[in-house]
Amino acid sequence: MSDATPIVPPVAVNANDLPVFCPNPAMPLWSSHPRVYLDVAATGEAMCPYCGTQYALAGGPRPGGH
Repeated sequence: MSDATPIVPPVAVNANDLPVFCPNPAMPLWSSHPRVYLDVAATGEAMCPYCGTQYALAGGPRPGGH
C-alpha cells in the first residue's frame, strides 16, 4: 500500500467559463467554502486558496486578460 496522495488533474476551463470561481457549480454542497474568484488568464492556471482545487485554462494564458 502506498502513502502517496493521488494526483488529481486540474479542472479544465475555457474562455466561456471566465470569470473562474471556486467552489465551482459541479462541487457538492458539503464541500462549500466562501466563493473566491481566480485569475487563470494571466498564467493559464490557478489554485483555490481554500480547498486547493487547481484550475487550468484550455489553450494556456491569455495575454491582456480576457
